[in-house]
Amino acid sequence: MLRTATDGDVDIIRTLRNQQPNRDVSINAHEISADEHAAWWAKASADPTRRILIYERDGVVAGVVNFFDLELEAEPRTGAWGFFLDADGLAERGETLPAWIEVMKDATSYAFDTLGLDDLYGEVLEHNTVVRQMNRRFRFVEGEPETRYADGREITVLPISLNKFNRRKPKGN
Repeated sequence: MLRTATDGDVDIIRTLRNQQPNRDVSINAHEISADEHAAWWAKASADPTRRILIYERDGVVAGVVNFFDLELEAEPRTGAWGFFLDADGLAERGETLPAWIEVMKDATSYAFDTLGLDDLYGEVLEHNTVVRQMNRRFRFVEGEPETRYADGREITVLPISLNKFNRRKPKGN
């Protein structure tokens, strides 16, 4: 289940984002300080081109989905997204794969059915082969790789995109 993040979720968002497995596959891999996170939240939570959602599994916070650069009045309607899971908690409960599939289904449904997007964009690090494989399963298409420098390291970033007509339809539709 996805729900809108609130001020009460700020600490858990930072905790999950700072888990080492999430930092290992993020463009910005440094540990986020409380001050840096508070500044991000103040700006992001007031941004009309963003939606920050909490992913819950069996009533437990299990991840964060972030939609940004939303162009909801334009044609085509577009937006970008990213997400991270409670890597530690889900692994401990043996729920990583089912949660991952569920959050991808829920997030793409939210993008196309709730926000009404035509195209959804994102990025994935080249070395993150597991996520790239899951993205393909959900019919995301990779673009040309781009080399960037972030947190003192060189990374290769792949843009991804999904058009509403190419998405995997939820069962029953």
